Amino acid sequence: MNIGIIGAGHIGSALAERLTGLGHVVHIANSRGPDTLKDVAQKTGAQPVTAEEAARHGDILVVTIPLKNIPDLPKNLFADVAADVPIIDTSNYYPLLRDGHIPELETGDLTESEWVQRHLGRKVVKVFNNIYADHIRTKGLPEGTAGRIALPVASDDAQAKQKVMALVEELGFDAVDDGSLHESWRQQPGTPAYGADLPADQLRALFEKLGPARSEAQHAEYLANHAKLEREMAKKHQA
Repeated sequence: MNIGIIGAGHIGSALAERLTGLGHVVHIANSRGPDTLKDVAQKTGAQPVTAEEAARHGDILVVTIPLKNIPDLPKNLFADVAADVPIIDTSNYYPLLRDGHIPELETGDLTESEWVQRHLGRKVVKVFNNIYADHIRTKGLPEGTAGRIALPVASDDAQAKQKVMALVEELGFDAVDDGSLHESWRQQPGTPAYGADLPADQLRALFEKLGPARSEAQHAEYLANHAKLEREMAKKHQA
């Protein structure tokens, strides 16, 4: 497939490396222009392009940039992108470390990807947000292998979700359906699924236990967990 990646950070670079290794043709873009991506191109085999070129290139597109930068993407970025092209969103909300406070995401009424979907004006598929980038690169395993990591996939577009789940499986992970974007809170930072690398049976059991609707108590608990996680991450960066 032709795959366009907008964002060349840890997740974008890891996906580019794995996907080119599987034989896909990957075009990758960042906010600073193709000339700044020579090292990424050399390491991953992806072709550096502009964001507009990456969007036009893909049978599947990946948007993997800091959440706070989503509103800064060109408004017509997907104007020439066919409606059946899945758009993957990998974003997480880090108010303390990076994004500042976004009021719409503080109440629990919206998930991160619902917010992204509103800004992009296109339905998105949430995946790759709850796994460390290095694990994308190193921990994929053949189907049926014991210990294979499962990744949750959420979307309001059933067809796009199926295409993305097939790609997740090809990368060496079990794809677990996490329902609609409104249910994708179950894979966000602060929840038991975040960074846990659970196998498929345990991930499905966790989602069943959590239920589809986020309660006020769950929202408060996971906000506290997330804030603690961000403080720990900040300490590591300072060390």
